[in-house]
Amino acid sequence: MIDSFKTALQKELTDGILKYWAEETIDHKNGGFYGQISYDNKVNETADKGAIMHARILWTFAAAYRQLGDKKYLEVCDHAYEYIKAHFLDKENGGVYWMVDYLGEKVDGKKQIYANAFVIYAFSEYAMAKSVIEPLELAMDIFQEIEEHSFDQELNGYFEAYTEEWVLMEDLRLSEKDKNEKKTNNTHLHILEAYTTLYIATKNQKVGQQLRNLIELFLDTILDSETYHFKLFFDERWTLKSDEISYGHDIEGAWLIQEAAVALGDEALLAKVKDVAVKIAEVTLAEGIAEDGAIVNEGDPSGITDTDRHWWPQIEAMVGFINAYENSDDEVYLKAAHRLWEYTEAHLINKEFGEWWWRVDENNVPNLEEDKVGPWKAPYHNGRACIEGIKRFEKIQLAQTT
Repeated sequence: MIDSFKTALQKELTDGILKYWAEETIDHKNGGFYGQISYDNKVNETADKGAIMHARILWTFAAAYRQLGDKKYLEVCDHAYEYIKAHFLDKENGGVYWMVDYLGEKVDGKKQIYANAFVIYAFSEYAMAKSVIEPLELAMDIFQEIEEHSFDQELNGYFEAYTEEWVLMEDLRLSEKDKNEKKTNNTHLHILEAYTTLYIATKNQKVGQQLRNLIELFLDTILDSETYHFKLFFDERWTLKSDEISYGHDIEGAWLIQEAAVALGDEALLAKVKDVAVKIAEVTLAEGIAEDGAIVNEGDPSGITDTDRHWWPQIEAMVGFINAYENSDDEVYLKAAHRLWEYTEAHLINKEFGEWWWRVDENNVPNLEEDKVGPWKAPYHNGRACIEGIKRFEKIQLAQTT
């Protein structure tokens, strides 16, 4: 199974995801990448362009180059990097703008910490792909801004959003569906992800210190140690403000926190995190996986509340289950990962027009209203999961032959 599984992931990565984004999404006229493309490839050439999407594209192609070694991926990286540097970096106040228009002019200069973290993530990966220092220097500048303005020195954690001049905003929401709270699991998870890569690239002591703090914050505060779900929304004093469960964030968080612990090289901390990662996988498998093998979107203590199958939880759960298999040697997790891949291949990949559907319902009917390229839709989740799967299967195969 592992060999054919790995081959399928590599084919989708190279012939599907990366090919589509390299050939269909670059705005050769105005720079950067198109801000909106519909499921059937209708390009909105005047759509605004988001920092998150551009950072995710840069990270994905840099990571793909580091895994596969194909220099054509570096060309996409260079295009993305130069555009982010020219149009999203706030050269006066520091940090990263939220949104520019199709010509690259600022339309929303707010400093959403989530977006700033993604640029750190992308610049760090790009620096390692190119073996250059400038992206790391810029990433460290953004790190310093986050630590100076967003880190809560008194109560720990990071506040969500600031104005262009770094004044804490009243509307802190990352998107319309989120609760307007000062601290969230989602933002902390992606700060952790960014700091992990920044630490790997720099071995900076302060970055390592804050990365360790984030791991401990997840284990001690954000994780519900009774249910093994991550709590989602908090006020500034870490009072829980929602009982929602996001199955995708649970299983994604499980493997990302483990990657952070691996980067730090603390064996005691890593052992603790591995145990948690397996327990989260166990709960996700028991509660969040439907009969057809797909992961459902959301629940609460009473049960499942949203049975839709979004593209990103399917593929993040695949990685989370492969990770649990590596930790435990329990083939139930490998089988769960393979079922998720089979489901994704059958129902989430848009075989007629390329790339992936945003989501399908429980009857596998795609939602045609949601775009496949947009502020939130980039090759990062599916591209990263394919890269992770390939890397992990190569490691497993190597261990089996030695």
